[in-house]
Amino acid sequence: MCVTCGCGGDNNHAHEHSHSHHSGDHHHEHTHVINLEAEILAENNQFAAQNRAFFKDKKSLALNFVSSPGSGKTTLLEETIKRLSGQHPIYVVEGDQHTELDANRIRSAGAEAYQIQTGKACHLDGHMVGHALEHLNIVDDSFVFIENVGNLICPALFDLGEQAKVVLISITEGEDKPLKYPDMFFGADLVIITKLDLLPYLKFDLAACEANIHKISPRGKIIQLSSTTGAGFDEWIKWLHAAKNYLS
Repeated sequence: MCVTCGCGGDNNHAHEHSHSHHSGDHHHEHTHVINLEAEILAENNQFAAQNRAFFKDKKSLALNFVSSPGSGKTTLLEETIKRLSGQHPIYVVEGDQHTELDANRIRSAGAEAYQIQTGKACHLDGHMVGHALEHLNIVDDSFVFIENVGNLICPALFDLGEQAKVVLISITEGEDKPLKYPDMFFGADLVIITKLDLLPYLKFDLAACEANIHKISPRGKIIQLSSTTGAGFDEWIKWLHAAKNYLS
């Protein structure tokens, strides 16, 4: 169940239940939902804290990759795994509503992966990730990449225990995305603008996109990248190593 975003069946029932009452009870139902949201997030934060302690004990860097569907998260991870091969152990937690397609792609690229199928839920939470970690043979001094469900709203609410959040935005989406979904971009430690190789074919204002990102997240770093041509990958790999040395 996900009361905070209404992606679970139980919440749909609660929504119907609230409308079955007289209007005088609306405030009571609204307060009940707010309290339940707070309880869910508080419980999630406990699981996230356990995950964070696990990553610290393993001296591993855990990153939460978030974006809208189709921004290129899995392709970015495939190419990153190939470039880091032999330097550090790499593990990937995959989040999708259904199928093992992305986890299979990650395994083919050379990393150990565990697929979480969220069903009706539109995001990963701390408990799901903690469960996935039990199925991965994570060793010290590794990278743990968490590929969240494609969604720019709900994943912004849930701490997974990661040390940093990486937000992807492709140039096929529009330069106004950071302004439309500020909660996600506000929490970004790094924003990667992907599919840079398509820039000549699209009406996309790269400078405006960066300006919009900085309006929401003044401290966030931006990397322009293409997984197809490799442009920007040296800067991305450099950022990964620096983050690992600093955060893990």
